[in-house]
Amino acid sequence: MSRDSFTTVYSTEKPVCRKCGRVVCSCGENRPRPQGPVRIGRETKGRKGAGVTVITGLVMSEAELKELLSTCKKRLGCGGTLKDGTLEFQGEHRDALLAVLSALGISAKKSGS
Repeated sequence: MSRDSFTTVYSTEKPVCRKCGRVVCSCGENRPRPQGPVRIGRETKGRKGAGVTVITGLVMSEAELKELLSTCKKRLGCGGTLKDGTLEFQGEHRDALLAVLSALGISAKKSGS
């Protein structure tokens, strides 16, 4: 058997792209896969009772997330921010965001009550 036919069980090395040979891939082949479904939820914790709508689970680059944030804010007419890969919108907008994301081709689910 050739050495390439074996799969690595455990390694402390960072994965290298097979196309470009770099650890940080510029060709886009080693994009991270989604860890789970995209969720749209509502949070009030740490905000003195003010509710925000949070979108988690989006696996996109930071530039793509900023563009999506801008699009959603314009369609909803509200403020929002990008924190640690999650999108936060001021107010209760779960139903509207679900419609906006489905129109953009992103499948999402509502979470929470």
